[in-house]
Amino acid sequence: MSAWNAAQQIADFRGPLDVTRAATAVLDAQDTVIGWSPAAERLFGYPQDEIVGKPLSSFLPPGPGPVGPPDEQPVPALFRPFGGIESGNEIRTARHRDGRELLVATAVCTLPGTGAAERVFVATELDDLRVWESRLAMLHGLATQSPVGLGIYDTDLRLTWCNAAYEREIGRPFAEFRGMRADELYATGRFVTQGYQGYPHTLDSVMRHVLDSGEPILDLHFEGEPPSDPGTLHLWSCSYYRLQDAYGNVLGVCEDAFDVSDRYRAQQRLALLVEAGRGIGTALDVTVTAEKITEVAVPDFACTVTVDLAKAVLEGEAPVTGGSAAMALVRVARRSAEAPEEGDLTGPGESGEREESHSPQPPRVDFPPGSPQERSLASGGLVLDDTTLVVPLRAGGSVLGLVTFIRDTRAGTFDSGEVALAVELVARTAVGIDNARRFTRERAAALALQRQLLPQHVPEQSAVDLAYRYLPTDDVTGVGGDWFDVIPLSGTRVGLVVGDVVGHGLQAAATMGRLRTTVRAFAQMDMPPDELLTRLDDLVGQTEEEQSHALGQPDGLYEDVTTGATCLYAVYDPVSRRCVMARAGHLPPAVVDPDGRLSFPDLPAGPPLGLGGLPFESMEIELPEGSLLALFTDGLVEARDRDIDHGLDTLGRVLSDRHASLEELCDRAVSELLPEGTTADDTALLLVRTRELDTSQVTDWELPAEPVAVGHARELATGQLHAWGLEELTFATELVVSELVTNAVRHAGGPLHLRLIRDRTLLCEVADTGHTSPHLRHSGEDDEGGRGLFIVAQLVQRWGTRYTPSGKTIWTEQAFPSEE
Repeated sequence: MSAWNAAQQIADFRGPLDVTRAATAVLDAQDTVIGWSPAAERLFGYPQDEIVGKPLSSFLPPGPGPVGPPDEQPVPALFRPFGGIESGNEIRTARHRDGRELLVATAVCTLPGTGAAERVFVATELDDLRVWESRLAMLHGLATQSPVGLGIYDTDLRLTWCNAAYEREIGRPFAEFRGMRADELYATGRFVTQGYQGYPHTLDSVMRHVLDSGEPILDLHFEGEPPSDPGTLHLWSCSYYRLQDAYGNVLGVCEDAFDVSDRYRAQQRLALLVEAGRGIGTALDVTVTAEKITEVAVPDFACTVTVDLAKAVLEGEAPVTGGSAAMALVRVARRSAEAPEEGDLTGPGESGEREESHSPQPPRVDFPPGSPQERSLASGGLVLDDTTLVVPLRAGGSVLGLVTFIRDTRAGTFDSGEVALAVELVARTAVGIDNARRFTRERAAALALQRQLLPQHVPEQSAVDLAYRYLPTDDVTGVGGDWFDVIPLSGTRVGLVVGDVVGHGLQAAATMGRLRTTVRAFAQMDMPPDELLTRLDDLVGQTEEEQSHALGQPDGLYEDVTTGATCLYAVYDPVSRRCVMARAGHLPPAVVDPDGRLSFPDLPAGPPLGLGGLPFESMEIELPEGSLLALFTDGLVEARDRDIDHGLDTLGRVLSDRHASLEELCDRAVSELLPEGTTADDTALLLVRTRELDTSQVTDWELPAEPVAVGHARELATGQLHAWGLEELTFATELVVSELVTNAVRHAGGPLHLRLIRDRTLLCEVADTGHTSPHLRHSGEDDEGGRGLFIVAQLVQRWGTRYTPSGKTIWTEQAFPSEE
């Protein structure tokens, strides 16, 4: 920049009547021109050699006071000649050398250090003066009307000037804090702007950085308490830039600061709502949902947040619909910016008492009379008490509990916008908690259903050792469409079943329950596997209306989802070591013999249940004692990323370990075939290791179908009981054997078979070639017979009939004498 341009900028800054830029003439005591500037020559047209020595009136005719239009005002005192002393200023009409008139602003002042008669006359065109006045008016507005606080600090970082907005922030006249440093004015403030971590951390150091580097810093957020509003935090958007003159000399630093507290709070509220939308209500757990609102609100919205719920809500019960003032509340969540000890849910002044339990329970919270919480419960509405805000959790017309927001005194009270935000947060939380409460109730019902549908405790069997795993896809309800069962049958036999219903969740579980109940009922009738599946297929093949009418239920109660269900049913006899099995579209079982050899029996597949019209076939195999039989559903061995043959190979490799226990084999099968612990399909696995009854536990005799066989049968049974040390059962057993053999002789053909089995109970069986089953009935007083089977039923625990291809077998079970 040239020296002339620099001087011109300085002159522009000083004003149009400055002697360095305005038309200037030096006058003697008689108003004769004795000095003339180039600017005067340009304004009036007179060259210096022509005007010097002539009177002032040559270009400025005399006139009384200001001239010009009536609305013209005298030149403001602000426009004084640079370096002079005011003697007068006016707006006058001057005459140009070419005769035209000029409207000019004039000022006259005496020259210091000279004779009193010498004066300086300064003039400029009125248009230039008006432009300057408009500029000064804008500067005046910036100094007095701008909402942005402006402050100028010198090179020592001391405040030398500020506008009215800055003065209002301080709350004192400028004269009282002139010369102070910024850190002295805002001693408790801090920067909160992200992205400026590399800059110094105090106002003085920031301004020193700007002063030294010349690098401006824009939109730096500073939080503090303004002296005009102590105790309340404000946030300013601050910018700093260096001031220097036209020659590059550093003059200081300018700070502009705009209070963005309201905008910042609005952004915080929006951010809280966004965070609440991401977190609140995403978990179907009452406690987790309650804790989420405390995480969202602390510390940005409140210093401490507590959530108190009705105890019934935690148990999934319906919320209270009336009398909320007497509601018993428990503390389920509390979070404080002061980070209290973990697990401490009660705050200062609150009382909490945990109920006696083996597991941690939320403490009950009692609020003193007149407290904000007690008033909120009594009124059913929100209560704002200074720095405490209590908002009820409402679902429909019911109160679930309370959320309490507490601030410290520095954060201030909750304004209307913050109250509205708290209400919104609590409303979202109430929806989430009510959904979680409903889920808790429904899941409890689902688990109760599961307990009814799946065997939770399989009684010990003499026929097999067993272990099992059940993994539903729907881990929310914990139930699915797969099932297994172990059914004790007569003659120490055991029924083994595994099945798969299309679909998942409660509907599939309900269908599975119907099938399992039906299979168990048919199994208790001692149906062979192929006949059982045929009967089951007939039931599944019925229409929805037929099933409802058959069961005496309203139409539409059962949805037809069973078509395509599969099932495998097997019966193992530990006396003969024979296993008879049939399947309806299900995968065949895996069999590992005592030597570790794996096989998958070529069991006829049979159609899935519900198709109808196709037969089922049984297969009988011998299982040596210690054989392993694995029944499973396809969810264990089949996956989207794995061929079923690969799954079967993996299962076979796991099961071939002869030294592992059944529980270990179950765990290894699940971990290797379902490594993530989850499955795309429901999974059931049943492992059994076969046993064999010792020959000393079983005695079998063949008898002719003649009357003499009755007495002989009694003698044989009595002798065997004495050999087993069961003399106390002799009388009852003689009656049972006598009645069963007599019925066989009278109503069926021979040969007859009598079998006694000493297992967990005493089993007595009589087999004949007949297919007519005896019936228990009450005989009349005149009847000569018909009472024998009634007497048998009174002497035994259970009795029944099973049919075989060659006839039938009547069996009874008696408990052993109790040991005292």
